Amino acid sequence: MTIAMWCLMITGLMPIVCAGISKWGASDYDNRAPREWLARQEGFRRRANAAQANCWEAFIWFGIAMTMAMFNKADPGKLDSLAIFFVVARILYVAFYVADKSSLRSLAWLAGLITTLTVFASGAG
Repeated sequence: MTIAMWCLMITGLMPIVCAGISKWGASDYDNRAPREWLARQEGFRRRANAAQANCWEAFIWFGIAMTMAMFNKADPGKLDSLAIFFVVARILYVAFYVADKSSLRSLAWLAGLITTLTVFASGAG
């Protein structure tokens, strides 16, 4: 399995990590109504939950771009490098989101988007 494929797996697990961050250590967590409980949260828990939603959105587009690039036989070394960069950008995105660093979060988000577009374009030729 290539590095890019492992990065896809990591990217797919990131929303689950964000969900864990939003619930970690909460003494009043309600597993019978987790969405309702999350909707009442504030601070880092609310931001981690929002990061979870964004991670799902980013994963879909990155996965589509990576699939198209692999299908069209893009350079595996280039895909590996781009995939690593994407994962790093997304980890930073989550960290900045949870820490309430909105400008840095936006830059990390943009880096991930540009990487996704680059992956897609690398399979177009």
